[in-house]
Amino acid sequence: MVYDVAIVGAGLVGLGTALQLLRQRPGLRVVIIDKADKVAAHQSGNNSGVIHSGIYYKPGSLRASLCRRGYTQLLQFCDEQSVPYQLCGKVIVAVREEECNRLGGIYERGQANGLQGLRWLRSREAIREIEPHVGWLQAIYVPQAGIVDYKRVAAAYADAITKLGGEFRLNTRVLDIVAADSGRLLLTDQGDIHTRLLVSCGGLYADHLSRMTEERVAEQILPFRGEYYKLTAAAEHLVQGLIYPVPNPNFPFLGVHFTRLAGGGVEAGPNAVLAFAREGYKRSTIHWRELAETLAFPGFRKLARKYWRDGLAEMYRSFSKAAFLSALQPLVPAICMEDLEEGGAGVRAMACSPDGSLLDDFLFYQGAGVIHVANAPSPAATASLAIGETVAEMVVAAL
Repeated sequence: MVYDVAIVGAGLVGLGTALQLLRQRPGLRVVIIDKADKVAAHQSGNNSGVIHSGIYYKPGSLRASLCRRGYTQLLQFCDEQSVPYQLCGKVIVAVREEECNRLGGIYERGQANGLQGLRWLRSREAIREIEPHVGWLQAIYVPQAGIVDYKRVAAAYADAITKLGGEFRLNTRVLDIVAADSGRLLLTDQGDIHTRLLVSCGGLYADHLSRMTEERVAEQILPFRGEYYKLTAAAEHLVQGLIYPVPNPNFPFLGVHFTRLAGGGVEAGPNAVLAFAREGYKRSTIHWRELAETLAFPGFRKLARKYWRDGLAEMYRSFSKAAFLSALQPLVPAICMEDLEEGGAGVRAMACSPDGSLLDDFLFYQGAGVIHVANAPSPAATASLAIGETVAEMVVAAL
């Protein structure tokens, strides 16, 4: 059998692409392939469940436009499929004087990206109406931000795909991609799969899949583990919704924050430490070949030289609960050691250029019979249906 489209990767982006493609072209023979035994096994199923509003992203960028479009599509899908979510809102808090000007820039970006109802909170009373226990100088309230269980979203995507005639081949690892008559041949550990067009949404292995067909791929995926604590039940009242810091422009990660979870409870974190395996959710997980690949990449070495002080601080927080607590307390001063218990972890795929810069936007490669989603940073989960719609339009044009 020859499929019309094979999609490698059963995370939210791959699933969103399959769903949007089958909506646009009913009757296409579409197969979704993944080496895991379930959908959303990695980044999509190991995140904090935030529905992003799009306030941070540069106006006019793909991140901004796809986030805003995907946000609306995601909520509509959840309403149609009875997937619960909550628009609990978010406060972005400046706790130091030098952060106030940057907060103003975030507010302006939010307005430029079309967010409605943003509020400046310039007094203790205004902030504490929303988050009674938060630290403060100034804050922005973002009513659009929310929470959802993305595993449930992914399961609903998969169910909708199956009803539209899509197929799944899980427990199937792609070993190589070769040119074939009228398409591409995927060599897998479960046999060959012939398709007219291939879409790869490989997440943590996006660069490996891209290089199977494209010589021009210079970027490499660097895996960064984000570790969380959870608030004890007695301390959950300290956080009403989402509490975020003002991002440090000199550090490529957002910083620790507080997130109320869709399934109950509150997460605190994450930090950002280099994972020693692309799927290294524990400190003890080491994949020596993948670690060597990371350390040998010139872009990583340049990145490490630039941020070595911050990197050491993140690693210290990984092993020191007291240091982690100190990073959290500016946002919620009442948090104490007894309020924190060990939580989970996720691994983020960060695409890095050879010059050491991290790509901060979505990236696609298109070649003969193939489309690669080469970089899908946050807010890819929120934007998954919009990304899928974009890729589906590329597929339809190429078939």
